[in-house]
Amino acid sequence: MIENPAAQLPVLDIRHLRIEATVHPPGGVARNLVIVDDVSLTLQKGRVLGLIGESGAGKSTIGLSALGYGRGGVRITGGEVFLQGRDILQGGAAGLRALRGKQVAYVAQSAAAAFNPAHRILTQVVEASLHHGMGNRAQAQERALALFEKLGLPDPENFGQRFPHQVSGGQLQRAMTAMALCAQPDLIVFDEPTTALDVTTQMGVLAAIKEAIRDTGVAALYITHDLAVVAQVSDDIMVLRHGKMVELGATEQIIHAPQHDYSRALVSVRSIAHEEKVPTPVPLLEVRQVQAAYPGTSAKVLDGVSLTLSPGQTLAVVGESGSGKSTLARVVTGLLAPLQGEILFEGRALSPGLPQRSKEDLRALQMVYQMADVAMNPRHTVAKIIGRPLEFYFGMQGLEKERRVQELLDQIEMGAGYLDRYPAELSGGQKQRVCIARALAARPKLIICDEVTSALDPLVADGILKLLLNLQKTEAVAYLFITHDLATVKAIADSIAVMHRGRIVRYGSKTSVLTPPFDDYTDLLLASMPQMQTGWLESAMARRKMASAHD
Repeated sequence: MIENPAAQLPVLDIRHLRIEATVHPPGGVARNLVIVDDVSLTLQKGRVLGLIGESGAGKSTIGLSALGYGRGGVRITGGEVFLQGRDILQGGAAGLRALRGKQVAYVAQSAAAAFNPAHRILTQVVEASLHHGMGNRAQAQERALALFEKLGLPDPENFGQRFPHQVSGGQLQRAMTAMALCAQPDLIVFDEPTTALDVTTQMGVLAAIKEAIRDTGVAALYITHDLAVVAQVSDDIMVLRHGKMVELGATEQIIHAPQHDYSRALVSVRSIAHEEKVPTPVPLLEVRQVQAAYPGTSAKVLDGVSLTLSPGQTLAVVGESGSGKSTLARVVTGLLAPLQGEILFEGRALSPGLPQRSKEDLRALQMVYQMADVAMNPRHTVAKIIGRPLEFYFGMQGLEKERRVQELLDQIEMGAGYLDRYPAELSGGQKQRVCIARALAARPKLIICDEVTSALDPLVADGILKLLLNLQKTEAVAYLFITHDLATVKAIADSIAVMHRGRIVRYGSKTSVLTPPFDDYTDLLLASMPQMQTGWLESAMARRKMASAHD
């Protein structure tokens, strides 16, 4: 029997890829930036290649090149991209439209920015299948509902009838994974698909992704900053820095015996030594018996939540996606008025609604949002974004404002070269750092940090956490730190509140909350933390199934 030569071809073959962007600073001279420099890779059917590296290393840009796409003025200026043996860069616009969504699909980092808010989720999930003639609507919807169930989405039969704003960020990210899988492509580009997920949900989604790859034979690029995550799904790992390949090898080799200094640094990011502080007698923030629901709904998102936070300390709020963590932040900031209960700040009750709060209250309580993509005006430069609170709260103008903006950029490890850039010209991690600088500009007493390190690679995240802790020491700023990353909680928290279905189920000092005996839910969270070892996912899923069988 003669084998089909096409069957021996790699699904994806990228050769000497070079990608550039032209930056047009207002009033300045246009300049070219090299984003990806001479990167080559091959990917066979059923294999997963992990792309890892710091923010701005070119990971997402390489992933998008597999669709023949360059975002924000980025263009492919050299090399070749072969998909199933065909150079997709030579097929023109019509050729790219024919393959996108059918032969190659993309799971974006920010599902909130990728979904159309005006259409129901199911309509968008089946759109590519219908456009490319992958069966009729009933067949596409049947595949979609099966994927909803596989990915652990609630009420899979009816989930797709919701609009994007009616589900949590983690649920929306899983829906986007279903959208990519629905048309049964040859290649999927996963761009940080579990960034927005809590650890328990992340473990299930990773297992579902791995199972889908095994069952369908689809090839995948898996882009992430989390080595513990990529170790669970990837066969091989490419380490990138400054647009160049630093190292390429089998997952086991990269994890346990990296050859390059930068790879070794990624593997051995040190844990932050943070000494737990004792609460002060007079709290900065008090949340008293808060109940909350979203307008037009009767279901309580928060049910009797109470907690306190002392000046200069960090309270970490952890829990599954949809547990009420971000809703708590919205209530504290005044973006959502509570049904019952009150918020006290420095001993006085805050107005429940944001419009009624004083300018000083607004300055003293800042927030860094989870989705940096939708938190900045795309028409404003970095300098204007960071400079606006300086003008609003302190009346800064001219050289005084410019110097302060530069100081803030230095604090977040971004130099003067970013002043004239727009959000579309930044990586996901860089966008989040700009949001952090904008909050710091107000010199607040409390910063609510909603997953502020989730988009950052380990080295940069480590630097950001150290920056936040140093600022806490010098200016006694407090943090309400919302996260699903328990390693971050252990590094930065003084106290911890564990939330589940709108209630606090475990609360106290970091030592007491993380010391057994645990309640069932906290035990599940701790057992779901990815470990930097191959095979952890399968072992963890097996333990979860055994625990469920005994319940």
